[in-house]
Amino acid sequence: MNNVKNVFSIKDLENLSGIKAHTIRIWEKRYNILEPMRTDTNIRLYDLPNLQKLLNIVLLHDYGYKISRIAKYNPDEIPEIVNNIISEKSVKSHAISYFKMAMINFDQTLFFTTYDELLSEKSFREVFFEVFIPLMNEIGLLWQTDTITPAHEHFITYLIKQKLLIHTEKQQLLEPRIDDRVFVLYLPSNEIHELGLMYLNYEILHHGYRSIYLGESIPLDNLKDLKSYFSNITYVTYLTVEPNKDEINPYIEALNKEVLNDKDTELWLIGRMVNFIDEKHITPKTKVFKSISELIINL
Repeated sequence: MNNVKNVFSIKDLENLSGIKAHTIRIWEKRYNILEPMRTDTNIRLYDLPNLQKLLNIVLLHDYGYKISRIAKYNPDEIPEIVNNIISEKSVKSHAISYFKMAMINFDQTLFFTTYDELLSEKSFREVFFEVFIPLMNEIGLLWQTDTITPAHEHFITYLIKQKLLIHTEKQQLLEPRIDDRVFVLYLPSNEIHELGLMYLNYEILHHGYRSIYLGESIPLDNLKDLKSYFSNITYVTYLTVEPNKDEINPYIEALNKEVLNDKDTELWLIGRMVNFIDEKHITPKTKVFKSISELIINL
């Protein structure tokens, strides 16, 4: 079965490009920049070349090119012009557009080519913060609006994880420089959104700490077991969807009672669900972070 999505509605184009459907229609009517297909009921549909062309046009437009000027270019010229003007100012949006195209078309080669071009100009940390984090935020919105399927999200997430694991392994081969604390990273039961936690593991290692990475869906009892092996533990967990808003406070209460029951153990919390934690459960041993960058500053 062919899973490649190759026909898009104008709403899909709006979601993928950030340009309102009304504006796209105006650009079509006034400048003929796209060539939509039409259904029997006169609904616009667009193929992959039209999507790619629109993403390139948006990049040029963001860079200061007027749409009237762009419309005069031969369609074959536009990708070449885009490649010629790529700079620090535009490389982020250029890369995100190409990664989205790679995701839509399940194109591993395009992903690797775009990534290698980025890595030739930026450090891995810069690539992750400037490109991958904004990309994953956009992908979350695209999934919610049914522009992409869960298969698309899993495809691109897996490729990002591959790159992250390569750089994490390089850090793991180095001896820890700081030995007064051990970080234990985990996701609670039924939580499977692992990418953010994986990046925090990389950053913790990069800062010279020892890190024990447990991964997804770890029962509370397993956390207590680690205290038999290590002292001065800081547990780090990323709460994206679990525990849900009805279960989050009992979960934090249980952590306080069963895991944070000594003077040396700490808990760091991050993720969307931390917004539902009652302040009465936040003790001096607990830190809540609103973003990855905020947590990293505290390392």
